[in-house]
Amino acid sequence: MKTGARVLVIDDEEIVRDSLQEWLHWAGHHVEEAESGQAALDLLRQQTFDVMITDLKMPGMDGIEIMREAHKIAPSLETIIMTAYGSVSSAVAAIREGAFDYVEKPFCPERVEILIDKILRQNQLREENTNLRDRLEKTFTWRDIVGKSARMQAIIKLIETVAPTTATVMIEGESGTGKEVVARAIWSASDRSSEPFIAIDCASIPETLLASELFGHEKGAFTGALARKLGKFEYASGGTIFLDEVGNIPPNVQHYLLRILQEKEFSRIGGNEVVRVDVRVIAATNKDLREEIGKGGFREDLYYRLNVVNIKVPPLRERGEDIPLLSRHLLQKYCIEYKKEIISISDGALEVLMRHPFPGNVRELENIIERAVIVCQGEYLAPENLPEHVSCRQAETQVSIDGFPVTLEALEREHIARVLSYTKGNISQTAKILGVQRNTIKNKIREYRLAPGHSVQL
Repeated sequence: MKTGARVLVIDDEEIVRDSLQEWLHWAGHHVEEAESGQAALDLLRQQTFDVMITDLKMPGMDGIEIMREAHKIAPSLETIIMTAYGSVSSAVAAIREGAFDYVEKPFCPERVEILIDKILRQNQLREENTNLRDRLEKTFTWRDIVGKSARMQAIIKLIETVAPTTATVMIEGESGTGKEVVARAIWSASDRSSEPFIAIDCASIPETLLASELFGHEKGAFTGALARKLGKFEYASGGTIFLDEVGNIPPNVQHYLLRILQEKEFSRIGGNEVVRVDVRVIAATNKDLREEIGKGGFREDLYYRLNVVNIKVPPLRERGEDIPLLSRHLLQKYCIEYKKEIISISDGALEVLMRHPFPGNVRELENIIERAVIVCQGEYLAPENLPEHVSCRQAETQVSIDGFPVTLEALEREHIARVLSYTKGNISQTAKILGVQRNTIKNKIREYRLAPGHSVQL
């Protein structure tokens, strides 16, 4: 049995309202009437409707003004405009403003019924898509880690394995890739989740203060030490401490850290008392610590103590298939924060985001979505809501060959396809020739939907 729509009919002529109400009720719809724009808005504040049918020309607010105000109350409400013969141009203008369609007076009731059915089908499809998207996002969202790409799913499986243990973990990745999100996921999935999680940005604390911040100090240990201070390791006892940008810890502090990892004890700065702690250490870095070891900037023994389990978080450009999922996840987050009712991200906006290289990784994407949510005035986040440096990138990244414009992406696609053809689809050999990681080639094959003419050898 067909489910009827909830319809609000607005017209200053009672005969029009009554005739529409009678027909639509007979067709199985629930109908409320209003003789003015203000009366209609009052009803919208009290009830939920699927469709609003309003006359274009009325005393006070006209149909377009009513529609604008109605959308502030119910952004997803669809509007059908009724207009007299000769005012079609005004009705077309109403469609540009967001109306679903229009009908000319005198109109055939069956025409209105067809439009209502279209709206109901559209709403049903929108709801099904939303439910499907929500299910998919839940499937690919685990403890705030969002990603359906093979690399992110592998990271989630590794976290599930290592979290219940006490093993020290080293997280590597570029700035903005979400290393702290991974660290918090390890903590929240561990037996220590009810105990403290304390994060320290080792790069933001001056070297002279870092040792005191981590291990505490005794009164009089140095100028300005007017009282005993407990360090972060004591506060984190029983829980987890996250040392972000651990490669910035100076050599004199690295000695203290090594002792804690080996002996589970330390002394406060300027003191002799031995303090024992039970702390799980998770470290993160955007540096190549092996290179730092070679330069003498990082202790090799400390590196191996920290690097019991290694997790490499890929840059966003190497997991482009996660961009739509992350974008929708962030959209939902900032819609809640800024109390916006944006249904989704348009296909056009997603295409723009998929083309962007994201040098700032997930942190940059988050910044872009937050800004877009703030400026968006419609139900869908559109390309024009994105920052200019993102939406204009395609035009900026064009080169010319023999006077014919070609994007750098097109050149990259063509070059990778030719090398794949040369290697007869061998990904490892292709990656070696191009000087990139094997997974980079696999991601590019998916991104560009390459068909090199040979079966691809994974």
